[in-house]
Amino acid sequence: MSRSNPICRAWQPMISGACARLRIGGVVALMAIMLSCSATFAVAEDVGTHTSDLIRGLLPTVVNIAVRKEVPTEARMANAGSAFDSGNDVSKSFVGSGFIIDPSGLIVTNYHVVDGAYEISVTLSDGTVLPGKLVHASRVADLAVVQVQVDHPLTPVQWGDSTKIRVGDEVFAIGNPLGIGMSVSSGIVSGLNRDVQDSPYDDYIQTDAAINHGNSGGPLFDMEGRVIGINTALVSPTDASAGLGLAIPSESVQFVVDRLMKYGWVRPGWMGVKVQQITREMAEAMGTKPEGSVVAWVMPDGPAHKAGIEIGDVILKYGDDAPGDERALLRDIGRTSVGETVPVVVLRDGVEHNLPVAIAAWPRSQWDERDAPMTAQRPKLTIPPDLGLSLSAIETNQRAKLGLEDGLSGVLVNSVLPGSDAAHRGVGAGDVILRVQDKPMAQPGDVQHAISALRGENRPFVMMLVLPKVRKIPGPEWVVLRLEAEG
Repeated sequence: MSRSNPICRAWQPMISGACARLRIGGVVALMAIMLSCSATFAVAEDVGTHTSDLIRGLLPTVVNIAVRKEVPTEARMANAGSAFDSGNDVSKSFVGSGFIIDPSGLIVTNYHVVDGAYEISVTLSDGTVLPGKLVHASRVADLAVVQVQVDHPLTPVQWGDSTKIRVGDEVFAIGNPLGIGMSVSSGIVSGLNRDVQDSPYDDYIQTDAAINHGNSGGPLFDMEGRVIGINTALVSPTDASAGLGLAIPSESVQFVVDRLMKYGWVRPGWMGVKVQQITREMAEAMGTKPEGSVVAWVMPDGPAHKAGIEIGDVILKYGDDAPGDERALLRDIGRTSVGETVPVVVLRDGVEHNLPVAIAAWPRSQWDERDAPMTAQRPKLTIPPDLGLSLSAIETNQRAKLGLEDGLSGVLVNSVLPGSDAAHRGVGAGDVILRVQDKPMAQPGDVQHAISALRGENRPFVMMLVLPKVRKIPGPEWVVLRLEAEG
């Protein structure tokens, strides 16, 4: 066991003190201390082995997700030169994570991972890549369900109880940070019920387990290997982890996913009120205690209106719960079964009233305005005979400026047809085509001849070795272009 082991360091003062006493007490005491330390080290090794075995056993439950989205011009300009910039490409890949909840291939991830995606690829822990289909999603909850088709059962996660976790509990996250592949980070629960004003229902678990871009949608596990959250966001002054990761509690994830699978939408309970948290200033103005949520608006003919709740009432209890803030109250209402009657205690003019409220379903049309997922269609790409590439030969005086050294030959791209596959894959004016497949290019006719030959062989794609005008990394790169439109 290395002396750098934290358990060893913790025991060192005890060993040192015991050795001092041994000068008086003899060899037997030394042997007792050594045996005690050995037993402790053995326990530490057992714990480490258990944890590593646990994590390895959970890897098959987690997936990497890659999507392709159309990127608006302003977003491309904002990312230019960043780690996430992929050149001129107007259709880019983004990465995230997810986890399996059913052996049939149902996967949960964040909505923002698949938002606007026209193509979803799911990579299993064994490297298998499968096309994914968006089944259901909720923008408000930032959750989505993706389906993959498999010929064998997948390993699903086991759900944990997020209501029982405490600050200081050990946790670990598995995901695909920055797209580098399946990675594990560990830490503790740093805080609970965090409100980052992302939605009216915010109830995030905060953890110092490293959460980076690409971890979104991945699971946060407890030390028993149960999912107690879905990693969703990071708070940082930079793009990297600053030890402030946020996860949606598993209780909320399960509720939303169950509703999506059952109804096709969240179908939250609805009371028909707008509420605000009572602040100390409000309490002083009202001559009451700073607790509960004050009613700011009551919807005409809604459940609250029919039950007699009025503007200015302070909601103290909802059923058996005394919500700590308006977010907790809204979560309680949303999770209530439609048709259930709930006793609501309100404070009005210093007097408490118990009003039974028959909870209704949130009006579907109103909910869809804020929560209906945005569908994305695969872009219809133009693939003309010349692939939309306007080419010219390279003059001798252009070679150095274009970076053509060491006898390299190539063909200059003058322009690319907007909306073409070449444009979507990032080929742009000023690029130089060095090769098509394995053949060097010297004249525009060489490129067209190679394209025609591949079409004659019924090849669906062509590989071009391109020297980009703008290079994040020195040297050329292979670009694959479609030769025919998708069927």
